[in-house]
Amino acid sequence: MTATEPCATALASLAALLADETRAGCLLALLDGRAWTAGELARHVRVAPSTLTGHLNRLVAGGLLVTERQGRHRYVRLADPRAAQLVEDLAAHLPQDVVVQVPRTLREVRTQSALARGRTCYDHLAGRLGMAVTDALTSHGLLRQDTGFALTDAGLAWFGDAGIAVDRSTRRPLARSCLDWTERRPHLGGAAGAALCRHALDAGWCARVGSGRAVRVTPVGARALAELLGIDEPALV
Repeated sequence: MTATEPCATALASLAALLADETRAGCLLALLDGRAWTAGELARHVRVAPSTLTGHLNRLVAGGLLVTERQGRHRYVRLADPRAAQLVEDLAAHLPQDVVVQVPRTLREVRTQSALARGRTCYDHLAGRLGMAVTDALTSHGLLRQDTGFALTDAGLAWFGDAGIAVDRSTRRPLARSCLDWTERRPHLGGAAGAALCRHALDAGWCARVGSGRAVRVTPVGARALAELLGIDEPALV
């Protein structure tokens, strides 16, 4: 037995968890950063609840999901930001015509447009909104991208002055590049990206569109982003 075999076995097991359309559909749905009931996921991926239970058990055992109990209901969510990063990074490698399919109905047109305009990527902002924020942070010297994503000293001060609390006590990277699967450019992830997204939702800068991942910028948010980052409103629509 070579030293690499245990790692190869573990990697193959992880890949096997993703090599199923039902489980992949569950993981993509949970990228909205929220906990779902098993019944909600079963309806979303269009399988019987009894069938989904086996898939969820495998994802939990594999460390990609965790469960929470509240009364009679069982909720599942992505285990941590690393699990979300794995799913999002893999999705970003898909061909563009697979990720952005030609919509067949007016509802699909609206959904696709809303997701491209702005959405949550697990716990940070993505789509044109996420790119507008990332570009503005970079152009103002608050974020560096030339040697990998990193907040500058001015960037750290900006977050503090804006009242955006960044958790620096965890092992999670402060700033991380996350490839946007619609814009095909990196947006801001990591602890700073999560803090900014959380603040945007809590402060009413952004509001969720329906029950999915899409978000829209509110008039309050448009004013705040213009004042704090100089982002013009046309860049947010």
